[in-house]
Amino acid sequence: MESISQIKDYYKSLSIYEYETFVEKYADDDRDGIKKLVESANKKIKALEAERARTEKMKEFERRYEEMGYVCGIDEVGRGPLAGPVCAGAVILPKDTEILYLNDSKKLSEKKREELYDIIMEKAVGAAVAFASPERIDEINILQADYEAMAEAVGKLPVRPDILLLDAVHVPQLEEYKQVSIIKGDAKSVSIAAASIIAKVTRDRLMKELDEKYPQYGFASNKGYGSAAHIEALKKYGPCEIHRRSFIGNFI
Repeated sequence: MESISQIKDYYKSLSIYEYETFVEKYADDDRDGIKKLVESANKKIKALEAERARTEKMKEFERRYEEMGYVCGIDEVGRGPLAGPVCAGAVILPKDTEILYLNDSKKLSEKKREELYDIIMEKAVGAAVAFASPERIDEINILQADYEAMAEAVGKLPVRPDILLLDAVHVPQLEEYKQVSIIKGDAKSVSIAAASIIAKVTRDRLMKELDEKYPQYGFASNKGYGSAAHIEALKKYGPCEIHRRSFIGNFI
């Protein structure tokens, strides 16, 4: 007979999809330690079922338009920072894919975003990102720069989308008849959520790289947003070349 210690080690190694097998195998084990593990596994199974139901609900818009062809989710991140580019993502997911835990990227931990980034990039029919530089943001304003980045991301996809799902915007550079604007779309559409995640991860990685070039501003931690430490550094050292001049007038 396996010891409780051995079974605990086995339990720790399980993925979220293996708890049902664990329960089937050990449900009749009368040892208190194993009963607790089975109880814990059952809780995780219920949580997984709830997540699957949430994810299925987030496919409502994709299902509504899937007969028209490729459905693409589009989103951007980095509208509010004082420094760095804005980044847009565009993602086309397969009709039958199941990627759990997709959500507005701001609601996910950095670790979860990184995990989902790899899954999205592996499973997507097409995925692309595009930047609008700080200079471009200063030149045409942040909203127009957002639009340009989103249109560029769509243009970089390996296949041409037939429907564009966006988070509460319409992009002038894209075909109007293809666009579906969804309020809080990154929490209601798996495609928009996926686009939000790849854009967020891509931009965060870039800001960490830029932190090595401009360490005094703390870009690795604040990602260019106006934290107290960032503003203090801005006042002390002045702006660097990736600061948005149109955003920092109150601080220098």
